[in-house]
Amino acid sequence: MTKPFAVLLGRNALLPRVVPFLVFFALTFCQGQVGEASRYWIYLLKTLVGAWMVWAVWDLVAECRWKFSWESIAIGVLVFVIWVGLDRFVPSLNELMIQFGLSKPKEKPELPWNPHAFFGQNSALAWFFIAVRILGSSIVVPPLEETFYRSLIYRSIANPNFEQQPLNRFHATGFFATAVIFGLAHNEWLAGILCGMAYQWLVIRKGRLGEAMTAHAITNALLGVWIVSQGAWKFW
Repeated sequence: MTKPFAVLLGRNALLPRVVPFLVFFALTFCQGQVGEASRYWIYLLKTLVGAWMVWAVWDLVAECRWKFSWESIAIGVLVFVIWVGLDRFVPSLNELMIQFGLSKPKEKPELPWNPHAFFGQNSALAWFFIAVRILGSSIVVPPLEETFYRSLIYRSIANPNFEQQPLNRFHATGFFATAVIFGLAHNEWLAGILCGMAYQWLVIRKGRLGEAMTAHAITNALLGVWIVSQGAWKFW
């Protein structure tokens, strides 16, 4: 089956690793911009678009293949524990920005991403969007983010011609810089940095993205279950 999108992006090795991530990021920014309901419906849209983009560029990104190992399971669980465990001890990125005068408190605090509160407690739509969020973060997000951060960004820092940089070769600047960039893309910045280092270690150890994708999926799935079961909606 012809994939016109893949044909277009296949002209340059950079494009299939950057464009899907940027489209997904742009749709994330659009959530909530056209009413509260758009936070949920646009999440559904970006999940479907993200899944389609992963399928479309699959043959162009050879390193993006799911792999399972005991290390991937252990790292996935460990990162989940760190993510939840650090929350009470470390101020969020938003809180730090306000403390250092780099941002101002919002006059009207943003409501947490909680489908039960918006669509009705235990309503069908609430559970539908919870399922979409968990599946999207566990299946669609890992290949998009691991390809962008752990493959492209890490290797590009090590070598401008990133394809010549083996995934299993350690590069100190690339390792720590990529982890910081990844961490600062999350409100839980310190957990994000440690998470980025753990996933990058897996990539270097295995010489491929597969285990990092699996670990990322496990972390996000466990986090999703924790959020719903504990009512810890702020993590979303």
